[in-house]
Amino acid sequence: MTNPHVKPEYPHSELTAKIIAAAQEVHRTLGPGFEEKFYQRALSKELRAAGQEHDREVWITVYYKGEKLGRKRVDFVVGPVMIETKAKAALEDVDYIQTLSYLKASGFEVALLINFGGPKLEVKRLINTQKP
Repeated sequence: MTNPHVKPEYPHSELTAKIIAAAQEVHRTLGPGFEEKFYQRALSKELRAAGQEHDREVWITVYYKGEKLGRKRVDFVVGPVMIETKAKAALEDVDYIQTLSYLKASGFEVALLINFGGPKLEVKRLINTQKP
C-alpha cells in the first residue's frame, strides 16, 4: 500500500507524508473549532506516537543577504521540515506569504502550512528555492 502523500518531486516527501498523516489523525479526532494550541499539543502527541522526533516553538534565525537579523519562533521543526499551524476557517494568502517568508529567511528546505480550523484539513507544502 503506497502513501498518497509521498511524491518524489517534493523534497523530504517521506517525512512530510508522516507529518501529514499525523495532522490528519488530529483533525479526524478533534475536528475544527479549537484554539491553535490544542492542535499543536495533539500534533506533538501524534508525532511522538509515530516515533517522529520534533521540537515545538523553535526559535529560528532570520537572515538577510547572509547577515543575521534576529530570531523568529516557528511552531514545529521536524528534522529539515519547518511547520506552521493555523486554526482558522480557511487559509488566506497572508498565511502562505508569511510561511514562505519564514522558510526563505531561515534556510529550511521545506515547510508545511497546516490549518486545522476548517471542516477539512488544509495542508500546503512549500519549498525553499533560494538560499537566505
